[in-house]
Amino acid sequence: MSLQTSCFRSQNSFIGLSLLLILTFSGCPGETPGPGPATNGEGGGGGRIVILTNGDDPFWDACEAGAFKAEEELGLKDQGYEVTFDRADFTDKGQVDKLKQYSLQKDIVGFGISVFNPNSAGVADELQAMRDRGVKVVTIDGDLDREKYRDRRFAYLGTDNIIGGRELGRAGKALSPDGAKFVQFVGSTSAFNAIARMDGFVEGAGENMTEVERLEDGGDRPTARQNVKGALDRNPDLNMLVGIWAYNTPAIVAEVKDRDIRDQVKVVCFDAAEDSIRAMKEGNVDVMVVQNPYQMGYVGVELLKAMVEEDQDYIDKMYPEYAQEGENDLFRTELRVIVPDEGSPITADLFEEDTVFMKLSEFEAWLKERGLTSS
Repeated sequence: MSLQTSCFRSQNSFIGLSLLLILTFSGCPGETPGPGPATNGEGGGGGRIVILTNGDDPFWDACEAGAFKAEEELGLKDQGYEVTFDRADFTDKGQVDKLKQYSLQKDIVGFGISVFNPNSAGVADELQAMRDRGVKVVTIDGDLDREKYRDRRFAYLGTDNIIGGRELGRAGKALSPDGAKFVQFVGSTSAFNAIARMDGFVEGAGENMTEVERLEDGGDRPTARQNVKGALDRNPDLNMLVGIWAYNTPAIVAEVKDRDIRDQVKVVCFDAAEDSIRAMKEGNVDVMVVQNPYQMGYVGVELLKAMVEEDQDYIDKMYPEYAQEGENDLFRTELRVIVPDEGSPITADLFEEDTVFMKLSEFEAWLKERGLTSS
């Protein structure tokens, strides 16, 4: 229906023209000025679903693919929805600035965010402002501090990072049963997922393994490489290097190869960046604990749509005992342990029942089926 038909029905051309000019500047009754259609997010009716990452990394390519696959398979465009996938810059300020921009965009009905700094009051305040105006909010992969800001989002979905860390620690223990000295490398030592993974690794590795340092790089690749170099310079007896974020492993592998110390050092890591997969195939990575960012993106979009449309049956399937306490507002996505095809002392019986154990070739086939090159 045209603007003229919906806002007035006068046949008088002069009156019609006058009203049209007025409406051009003031809008029809019930319309909200701004970039995109107005919506309060209740009962459906379309709108934009946004996923914002903590930074720019190939890890998020798989999440983006999952988000847009959900848009396609769920027929969201035909229902008036649009998916936007955006990447921050591994800084607290970068995420806050992005959120402030999105706060001006009235077409947003659902928002998923991987929080960089779990203690960021700025991020927490912006998410609360979104919720206050009816936007549905979840955290994906990286959560807010649950003691302080749990109520700023409806729920979390992603890896249980403590369990993931424990699984990697168990793998590390199997690789070095007589003990090891290790350093953990990560973008931010204060990020919720980083703390959980590193603490989990220490738990899973046991008392015979000694943590020497935890080094952060702020998401900067040259710093990530420099951190590996510095750790090895300071601690010549290190015999295990632990990559916590996806890009850390290629930095570790590069430095170990340059020093020709692969026979002295075990390389264990989170995530399966394309370079890390190649490095395992070449014999330079011992084990990867792999999340499923593709599932995070797909389920994140699906959940936000269900929330917008008040599809309680779907929400109850994900969070059957929902409450903002304990694990009742946490949804665990898949976790895999990947080892080389031959020669690994790591076996499936070391891990939790829900953790999927795969040889590298099996994992590569899994990726290929989904059109992915990393996870």
